[in-house]
Amino acid sequence: MARHDHLMGLKWVQTEWKIARRLDRHGPTSHAESANRRAARLLRLATYASVATALSLVAIKLGAWWVTHSVSLLSTLVDLMLDVAVSVINLFAIRAALIPADSDHRFGHGKAEPLAALGQAAFIGGSAVFLLLEVSQRFIEPRAIEATGIGIAVMVVSIIATLVLLQYQKYVVRETGSLVIEANALNFTVDILVNASVIAALIMVSQLGWLLADPVFGLGIGAYILWSAWKLMRAALDMLMDRELADEERAEISRIILDDADVLGIHDLRTRSSGRQIFVQCHVELDGQMSLATAHAVTDRVEARLSESFPNAEIFFHQDPSAADTQDDAQAGGLHTQQ
Repeated sequence: MARHDHLMGLKWVQTEWKIARRLDRHGPTSHAESANRRAARLLRLATYASVATALSLVAIKLGAWWVTHSVSLLSTLVDLMLDVAVSVINLFAIRAALIPADSDHRFGHGKAEPLAALGQAAFIGGSAVFLLLEVSQRFIEPRAIEATGIGIAVMVVSIIATLVLLQYQKYVVRETGSLVIEANALNFTVDILVNASVIAALIMVSQLGWLLADPVFGLGIGAYILWSAWKLMRAALDMLMDRELADEERAEISRIILDDADVLGIHDLRTRSSGRQIFVQCHVELDGQMSLATAHAVTDRVEARLSESFPNAEIFFHQDPSAADTQDDAQAGGLHTQQ
């Protein structure tokens, strides 16, 4: 029992001290601080770029719709106007999410990102509903499209501008893992597909005279936008509800921990994400005869290796004696009682 009590009696103190040390430290290392500043700069630039691009395209498409009266072009205009509103919301959400942890928000402000993504999903879903209503009216009363050449030219310009923005957003997502920028990139990907569909509709109307091509493509676009909004909403809700990380990531975390020769087992692995930061909690099973200092060194070593693969992870380990040690102590206690 002595060896069991030696580890059990002090591990709670050691764990609580480690948590307090993490939460109350004055600031990250210079390398981490530099990385965080770079990520913050990339995130802000991505939001500025999306707002500027969307505003420019709104002005162009508004004039083109006024000339052509195309419902497909109107669908892209409505979606683009919502993109402007969403991009502004994302700008403020990113600024909030980048605020460091404080005494009132010990785990940071990362939940601002899924909140913004949830609002973005609502905007996108609303635009889809508006578009489908307009499409239903156009099925009842088909209308000729005028100046299709202008409409096609505007769509081509929109696709080129959006592709440039999308490449930068994907780069930012790779570097930062931001859910807000990823959602915004998905939205602009939808815009590219929508613009391509509008070009096809305009060509079919002008060359084949099929007036129903416009509302048919508008219907497909509206359905796709609605589906994209649902996917985005689910991802945001998963983060807000602290859904576990993907099975592949949890398996990788377990593998890294168990790769250490001094780790005899793990249990109660818990994970969640908040913005670009993830949190990992786990009970690590060690030799019951191991001293507290050695146990602390082992978990620090495992934490360092885990941080290499998950650099944005906040890791909390709780040391436990191995199952074999606990069983031996129980058997010893039973024999003592019988005597």
